[in-house]
Amino acid sequence: MTTISTSPDRHTFQIHSHIIRQKEKGEGPSEVNVELFKSSCEQDAADLVDPEWQKDNLEYDLRTTEWILEKVRNSEDYSKSLYAALCNNDFTKNDVWPILLDKRWHCSWRYAGGVLAHMHETGDYMDWYCAGNEGDVTEEIQADLLKLGWCDRQQ
Repeated sequence: MTTISTSPDRHTFQIHSHIIRQKEKGEGPSEVNVELFKSSCEQDAADLVDPEWQKDNLEYDLRTTEWILEKVRNSEDYSKSLYAALCNNDFTKNDVWPILLDKRWHCSWRYAGGVLAHMHETGDYMDWYCAGNEGDVTEEIQADLLKLGWCDRQQ
């Protein structure tokens, strides 16, 4: 069984911010926001074991590949470069059918921050959000993603 890197703090930024705002108003957390937090965590847990979610999914490959996890965990600069590359760029599995079918993997800045938090196994998307150079793909990141089996569709 493949081990997937996961941050126990993922999805906590929004619920913690909500709780603080509610306390400032002298109120408790709204049930809607608590349920939204729970459903996000439940969906993530369900995705992790879903073979369809894992297939042609750059996030899954990043979170399960030890050599790239080591690079991320050992270098903040590398982490920032990977975050920047993921932001609003399109990637395709470097294989004939995904390329011919124009099958793309894409994520937002917030989602990219969440991927990095998972890879570090700590924190939430806000730890990486707006880290800089969003959208830039360095030569090192491009080479590593290609080694991982992915190509940047902007190139």
